[in-house]
Amino acid sequence: MAYGRKITGGKYHKQKKKKQYALAGIARKVKLRVTKQKTLRARGGDKKTVLLSSDFANITDPSTKKTKKVKITNVLETPANHFLARQNILVKSAIIETELGKAKITNRPGQEGSVQAMLIK
Repeated sequence: MAYGRKITGGKYHKQKKKKQYALAGIARKVKLRVTKQKTLRARGGDKKTVLLSSDFANITDPSTKKTKKVKITNVLETPANHFLARQNILVKSAIIETELGKAKITNRPGQEGSVQAMLIK
């Protein structure tokens, strides 16, 4: 039988509709451009800053444990989806080219409002 059907052929129906708090949020793709942020109202009236585009990243050097704000020049590779690298979209675990060298993004820029990365040797 087809998925979502009973053995008799009848359909299964949802018990209830989704509430607004259970709905998924808008997926934001952070582009490599001049930095642009947006402040949203989160649950409970909190403020949440999301990133729409960015051209700077906070790069941490693992050997010295020092962090610097560095300009991003290019997105080299994205393990999640190679089409995202072509479009210069910044996502977690993407390999970016910076002024200091290659770095790997360690946070989720679309949800945190900044780009954090670790330098790759």
